[in-house]
Amino acid sequence: MKTFVLCGGEGTRLKPYTYYIPKPMLLIGGKPILWYVLQNLKKNGLTDLILTVGYKREQIQEYFKNGKEFGISIQYAVEEEALNTAGSILPQKDMIDSTFAVVMGDHLTNINLRKMIDAHKKSKAIATIALLRGRVALEYGVAEVKNNEVVGFEEKPFYEKLYNVAIYLFEPKIFEYIKPKEDFAKNVFPRLLQKKERINAYLFDETWFDVGRVSDYERLNEQFRAGQLLKDVS
Repeated sequence: MKTFVLCGGEGTRLKPYTYYIPKPMLLIGGKPILWYVLQNLKKNGLTDLILTVGYKREQIQEYFKNGKEFGISIQYAVEEEALNTAGSILPQKDMIDSTFAVVMGDHLTNINLRKMIDAHKKSKAIATIALLRGRVALEYGVAEVKNNEVVGFEEKPFYEKLYNVAIYLFEPKIFEYIKPKEDFAKNVFPRLLQKKERINAYLFDETWFDVGRVSDYERLNEQFRAGQLLKDVS
């Protein structure tokens, strides 16, 4: 199964670290973030990869080359300008004739993609989105009111949420719904729903981190040094 790994962003929220290094190549535990991404893909049998690269792409290409050294096959799709998540794979549509995956090159996870692929095939949907089960804690107590009378009170409750972590499986038909420079979540998925196309949800609880901000990156490195992180994603 072909898998797109999106690596073209500038990582502006991670400056100054990304002034000279593309975000997927930032080191955690002595290895690039992208190394962990590719390890999990390989572990799940996804070894036919297309890396979309843009900002400082030479560093990614020089490190991973054709992927042979890592037991995978890598082709590169170069973005000369920012194309966004869906737009970045659109020029490669002629390479796709069966189910394929799209993942981010800067997220750390040990999600079981084999199970996700099985669920997608059984669903017969055009797309499957991985959704991380999470809990959001309110900082305040919540009152339940009926007829202007307080009838219940809950102190700092938790609410269950499902987070889109940008791990997707698609059928080739998805390209009919993608326009240049579009984003999956902002543009493509709303269009699918409008057209009554089915989107399958794959819920998971495994490890997942978005190294999105300087504080995230520094915290993850501290946790790695303390031996508290990445046992499951390395």
